[in-house]
Amino acid sequence: MKTLSREVAALAAAVLISGCAGVLGTQHVGDLQRNSGHYADRTVTIDGTVTNSWGLPLVPFKLYKVDDGTGEMTVLSRGTRTPAKGNHVRVNGVVRDVAVFGGQPLGLHLEERSLDVKRN
Repeated sequence: MKTLSREVAALAAAVLISGCAGVLGTQHVGDLQRNSGHYADRTVTIDGTVTNSWGLPLVPFKLYKVDDGTGEMTVLSRGTRTPAKGNHVRVNGVVRDVAVFGGQPLGLHLEERSLDVKRN
């Protein structure tokens, strides 16, 4: 009986920790922009509103911008759907930049790994 209660407690702790990790794991775009070297090639989650989205037929990726109130970041998506302007989204992806010039990142963006769209 003691072993069963420990297993249940361990399972409950794992569920609680994983749930908190999703909330605590959200980064502010402003932090990503100010500390881009720290976040380069790391997986992060941002939460905000789509301010613009675009894509071209026959091009294998789409782009959209997400504003979380601290800044705006471009997201590169290889998915089939692109969220519409005004949608609230939670995006998980890898922080990348095209180049660094004078210590400043050029083309800082998030390569989308997963997308959760909350329609308005």
